[in-house]
Amino acid sequence: MNEYAPEGTPEGTAEAIGDGTRAVRAGLPEPVKNEPTLPGPVFAAHFHLPGDVEGPYAYGRDTNPTWTLLERAIGELEAPGEEVHTIVFASGMAAVSAVLLSQARTGDTVVLPDDGYQALPLVREQLEAYGIHVRTAPTGDDAQLAVLDGARLLWIETPSNPGLDVCDVRRLVDAAHRGGTLVAVDNTLATPLGQRPLELGADFSVASGTKGLTGHGDLLLGYVVCRDPELAAGVRRWRKIVGAIAGPMEAWLAHRSLATIQLRAQRQWANALAVAEALAGRPDVTGLRYPGLATDPSHKTAARQMRGFGSVVSFTLSDRAHAERFMSALHLVEDATSFGGVRSTAERRGRWGGDAVPEGFIRFSAGAEDTEDLVADVLRALDRAGRAG
Repeated sequence: MNEYAPEGTPEGTAEAIGDGTRAVRAGLPEPVKNEPTLPGPVFAAHFHLPGDVEGPYAYGRDTNPTWTLLERAIGELEAPGEEVHTIVFASGMAAVSAVLLSQARTGDTVVLPDDGYQALPLVREQLEAYGIHVRTAPTGDDAQLAVLDGARLLWIETPSNPGLDVCDVRRLVDAAHRGGTLVAVDNTLATPLGQRPLELGADFSVASGTKGLTGHGDLLLGYVVCRDPELAAGVRRWRKIVGAIAGPMEAWLAHRSLATIQLRAQRQWANALAVAEALAGRPDVTGLRYPGLATDPSHKTAARQMRGFGSVVSFTLSDRAHAERFMSALHLVEDATSFGGVRSTAERRGRWGGDAVPEGFIRFSAGAEDTEDLVADVLRALDRAGRAG
């Protein structure tokens, strides 16, 4: 594990350095004269392998030097100073599926949130097709506690997407572990700078690196991080069987992007809070949610376990037409379905039909624009949408 410590810092005290320092150094190899700081992507289906099968690289579906550096970097951000196992995937859903399907067997029970990412119902259907029992409960009020008994795996998504409810991860983990249940936390919305599930006791931290981790909207990626080598081996084996591997170019782009994660996150979080505060005073906005708002129902829980509250704000306008007028009136915000990028995005989430949200529900992801410009654009769009109605 490659940890950077500034001069005078005892070896192994990774927490002594800041997130920005860690991010720009994470996963870098030892410096070699005349070699690049971050080596370029390695494009290889196979590697020279005379004699016995030994060494780290043999075939491109199993390992790749570009993955190795990225996996090391993500591990350093998710669990500074600890020995952890990181496995990168072709997408966030590949990572989600790998954890669930590598750990659960026919007859097992899995607990999922019923207000999570819209692909989870598809996952539930597949699990049930394999004879795995699925129970669901909302994220808010730690409701999953009531359906934990006898489960093999608890899946937590906090903050939830798109409703932004927050659950007490430590409380759920403690209850789950008392009953022998494994816990996985989807950390996509928070990123490792905003929340560290392994520190909160989870067995797996899982995320889509497509979003806030890499932040430029130009690649698909997923990852799983865990401490237990046996659990990691099961996830890695699933990746090998299914072949849901990250391309070397995507892995390299992701590693390059990690260097700016703190800079991006700080501006995005500040912008999200500013937008939420501006929306809080609008009579045409209802159902406003952002865990960073002191008035948010989840704020106290979020403040105990999160180091930053993320880039996503959700709110509701009166109806579909009102929401679509608002979206059309925005100038600095792209109408797109992802979140966590340097350019602000928003969408009328009900257009997909997979979330239990009102027709006027907006999921807004704050980017890295100047705060004053972004807030002004949102308020101007709201004013125009209201007048047009």
